[in-house]
Amino acid sequence: MSTQTTVPSAPAVEERSSLLRLYLGRGILALAWALAFAGAHEDVDAVAITLLVAYPLIDAVSSLIDHRALPEGSERRVTAFNGVLSTLAAAAVGIAGAGGVAPVLHVFGAWAVVSGAAQVVVGVRRRGPELGSQWPMLVAGGLSFVVGVFYNIQAAGDDPSLDVLSVYATGGGVFFVVQAGLLGWRNRRSNGRGV
Repeated sequence: MSTQTTVPSAPAVEERSSLLRLYLGRGILALAWALAFAGAHEDVDAVAITLLVAYPLIDAVSSLIDHRALPEGSERRVTAFNGVLSTLAAAAVGIAGAGGVAPVLHVFGAWAVVSGAAQVVVGVRRRGPELGSQWPMLVAGGLSFVVGVFYNIQAAGDDPSLDVLSVYATGGGVFFVVQAGLLGWRNRRSNGRGV
């Protein structure tokens, strides 16, 4: 009686490696952004607005890189949608910055809701034996959705604050790094089987 082991194909391993680099880079940039923004957002000035515009642009560029690596299909369309959405969010948050904290939180919150939902959709479509359960991306997308709703509630309140954005970016960065680590672990296991 012989046991048969399913060995991932070379394209699957390459896809994991590509996503690993993308997720790791995205996570490190988010953590660096959170650190920079934590010390620069006391006033909604030029530095703060520049950082606020940069964050969704990081997401837009990541979506573009991801989009170029994907085959035609619904996952690719959702990734393209998220890239366009993040580009529009960058422009909108730049404009909102002139109005102060509350408009910035409203825009950032709306973007977090929609991009979080898109991240969940992509995470669900990537689940499987090749790319794993994608739980860090699913949790991050779900939290982004919930936190975005909270930001809009806070923006409508008496004392809105941008402090929450550094926490948001930190959480997202950690989840991206964890997902990269899981993909790296899968690659090492595949290499151990001779792929």
